[in-house]
Amino acid sequence: MHALHGFLLFHLLTCLGLHALGSEIINGKKVPENLMLYMASVQNNEGQHVCGGFLINEDFVLTAAHCDDGKPTSVVLGTHNLKKVDNDTMRYSVKTCKHPSYESVSKGDDIMLLKLSKKARLNKRVQLIKLPKNEIKIKDKAKCRVAGWGYTETGGKKVDVLQVADVSIINPEVCKEEWLKVPSKVQVKLPANVICAGGYGTKKGFCRGDSGGPLVCGGEAVGVVSFNMNGNCDYPNVPNVYTNISKYLSWIKKILKQRNC
Repeated sequence: MHALHGFLLFHLLTCLGLHALGSEIINGKKVPENLMLYMASVQNNEGQHVCGGFLINEDFVLTAAHCDDGKPTSVVLGTHNLKKVDNDTMRYSVKTCKHPSYESVSKGDDIMLLKLSKKARLNKRVQLIKLPKNEIKIKDKAKCRVAGWGYTETGGKKVDVLQVADVSIINPEVCKEEWLKVPSKVQVKLPANVICAGGYGTKKGFCRGDSGGPLVCGGEAVGVVSFNMNGNCDYPNVPNVYTNISKYLSWIKKILKQRNC
């Protein structure tokens, strides 16, 4: 029954044209070893990368709710190269804490916390990233960046070394309009509480394998990689869509305070 449910969900997402389960960086570059030390590789019980994530305190990694479809069991911290993982010091088992309102990518609330089995060891290779303190509205065309281990081209494969691309914030109304222009079978009415950046008016954006990673603006994680169109990373295309973290601060703070979900 569970396998059938998973198949039906996958089929539904495919019909919607949503790019779930992952998403790599298009036209990006390797991240220097001393930067973006908050990045986490969310992995399944076979040690395979299924999504990105980012460390927001010593007990929790933030990622996308749809990443739960990949059955994550652990996160890897402290390396940009997934071929260089010390399981004793870099791997942490996790408990998933999906947002209670999450139903599907197309309906929004695509955000999830991963509770680490033990406190993260903060050091010169593992650091936290700040979240917004209050609800924010980011200026159109603001320069931000997105990072991940996802595909570097449509139908490609995931990479071992973390990539980053610069992307600009897209006006919400423009984003809605562009998504309504696509063919009806992949047309999506954008859910509430999202940010659009990259993929439109540029050759840069995210792709399969990047889901759950952060949209970073001004040194803060403001968004979580959610979806693009039909796994099509041949940009320019419709805008990339992120969950707006600032809309979920009360939920995040509650779970961080009680250290459980």
